[in-house]
Amino acid sequence: MTQRSLRLGLLGGGPGSFIGAVHRMAAILDDRFTLVAGAFSRSIEKSQTQAARWGVAPDRAYDGIEAMLAGENTREDGIEAVAIATPNDSHFAIARAAMEAGLPVICDKPMTATLAEAEALAPIVAASGLPFALTYTYTGYAMIREARARVAAGTIGRVRKIMVDYPQGWLAEAIEGENVQAGWRTDPSRAGAGGAIGDIGVHAFQLAEYVSGLEAAELVADLPRVVPGRQLDDDCNILLRFAGGVPGVLTASQIATGERNGLRLRVYGDKGGLEWCHDAPGELILRWRDARTEIIHAGAPSLSLDAQRAIRLPSGHPEGFIEAFATLYADFADAIAGTQGRLDAVLPGIREGLRSMRFIDCAVRSDEARAWLPIPGEAA
Repeated sequence: MTQRSLRLGLLGGGPGSFIGAVHRMAAILDDRFTLVAGAFSRSIEKSQTQAARWGVAPDRAYDGIEAMLAGENTREDGIEAVAIATPNDSHFAIARAAMEAGLPVICDKPMTATLAEAEALAPIVAASGLPFALTYTYTGYAMIREARARVAAGTIGRVRKIMVDYPQGWLAEAIEGENVQAGWRTDPSRAGAGGAIGDIGVHAFQLAEYVSGLEAAELVADLPRVVPGRQLDDDCNILLRFAGGVPGVLTASQIATGERNGLRLRVYGDKGGLEWCHDAPGELILRWRDARTEIIHAGAPSLSLDAQRAIRLPSGHPEGFIEAFATLYADFADAIAGTQGRLDAVLPGIREGLRSMRFIDCAVRSDEARAWLPIPGEAA
């Protein structure tokens, strides 16, 4: 049965935005959404400029969530879902307003700027009964979903070590005065309590739990501010202890000079290990005790159903970041349509949002105390 494209309203994505354009491309890639409205900037002039670039009618360009909800509510063809691609400090207010207006939400990570906001949003999401999803992009890659399926199936045996590394170098110098993206990410009033840990460390943390199937129980963190004058961490070094005493190591840095986006995950079991690297996202490497190394490619006929759902091209044709992001949007559309078993399963939702915010909060407190601390669970 042909599925109708859902009408989407986007918050953020104005001139100079990186992630807003990614949201737009991902949302429309599989024809599951059509971008029909947006508050692309707090400036109505900038919002209208971006609307013109993206083919959005000028009368459907707004300067904020309240204006967009008011304007769209009067239309028979009003928006049916909201995407949030703004800095962290506005996530909570936008998500609350959208969900209270009866609209499903897909939101950038981290879920909110503070743990208190995350804990306040959770009951709002629950009361609404609507889908709430988070764009932890790397979970949209086919071979990450394959890695998750193979760990769950016991392919590498009992998990006994997890390592995740996420180096970037774009903040190796103090560019925040001239770069808008750097400016808000290094400002605690907009980013929240975490710098690099909130921007990319949460990706690494969520990915480690997503693939391993284990929750981290405690951590000890070192979160230095390497570039002089920084108010937030720009480098993260964390030891983790997962359920069952499984050890883990997480590093994330935005001052690793010369690095681009070198995310790498390794999970070791008592039968073998697996590795995934963002530089070659269409490959999953399996290592065995007899010294064999096996490479599984995207598009292989033996892949799990979840992995196959994330593939659009025949084997050997590379798919990347936009496609992975689009997979999350497709899952979000399925959740809106009532498909069970997507949210907080293959598609990150409110549960992962709370986990990640508790991870950031715990790591910041651990850094201050120079001590191991427990990561609060669901009952916290």
